Amino acid sequence: MTILRRGKFITFEGIDGAGKSTHLAWLEHFLQDKGVEVVVTREPGGTALGEALRKLLLDHQQVMHAETEALLMFAARREHLDKVILPALERGAWVISDRFTDASFAYQGGGRGVPAARLEILEQWVQGNFSSDLTLYFDVPVTISRQRVQSARVADRFELEPDLFFERVRQAYLQRASQFPERIKVVDGSLPLAEVKMAMVEAVEEFWLSHAPSR
Repeated sequence: MTILRRGKFITFEGIDGAGKSTHLAWLEHFLQDKGVEVVVTREPGGTALGEALRKLLLDHQQVMHAETEALLMFAARREHLDKVILPALERGAWVISDRFTDASFAYQGGGRGVPAARLEILEQWVQGNFSSDLTLYFDVPVTISRQRVQSARVADRFELEPDLFFERVRQAYLQRASQFPERIKVVDGSLPLAEVKMAMVEAVEEFWLSHAPSR
């Protein structure tokens, strides 16, 4: 009889322009080469409702209260967990998500100023004790992030925020990393691409050696 082991949940975090997308694709191929089923998703998004909320949240014409924004993020996350993340993990797949709850503490907490205590209540309500098994946080100075984003696409509602907003977001991310060092691994995203990849590969391979499914 084959006993399915629960899959692992890996998240990528960082302010826009940190280089998450490039490295996320590498991790997907790394795991597929190991014979693992991989589900790649994102937040906000991942479900039909989540993608509709994402469109609303990123629309630069929308004006909303910071707590409304936080509530919408967690509403999308509840659906994401129910429809995508938890079912995939239960069947043994590994799930990679471009952002998860750490982003709420960084953007709505650090950036918008929503008290951490309120976000913690939402976190406990929506996901209980569930969290990522590994989080790769790509840290870059705001000046570098802004240069990369401006040259890549039309800015969304978040990207239109001033540099000070992103400084607060970055500091909140770093605070989360210091609070949960066993789960969140900081990668210096300002280094040359080859060096960033090397640091990420080292963290991923160490995690894989400890958590690879048995054959």
